[in-house]
Amino acid sequence: MAEELNTEKLGEDVVRVLKTIYDPEIPVDIYELGLIYDVFVNENDDVKILMTLTSPNCPVAESLPQEVKEKAASLDWVNECEVELTFDPAWSQELMSEEAKLELGML
Repeated sequence: MAEELNTEKLGEDVVRVLKTIYDPEIPVDIYELGLIYDVFVNENDDVKILMTLTSPNCPVAESLPQEVKEKAASLDWVNECEVELTFDPAWSQELMSEEAKLELGML
């Protein structure tokens, strides 16, 4: 049970740090923007982040996943960190949180 709590807490910590990363073209953090599809944490405190970009030709296609990996790996409890980039499903505005839509005047 304690192990489940630890992985859940680490997952929450990873999400919290991901919310400090902003898309350079849109003034919303990448989590609320819907670029983070999932955060997996195993019992060894290894983290895998499944993410996308707003488009395959995004100008930060190389730097943003690296920033995500570095920020997540900077957490004390993280053992290993892997970032997997996917475009399936493709990002769309429907993936944005209500908070992001409000911030961008879409609501």
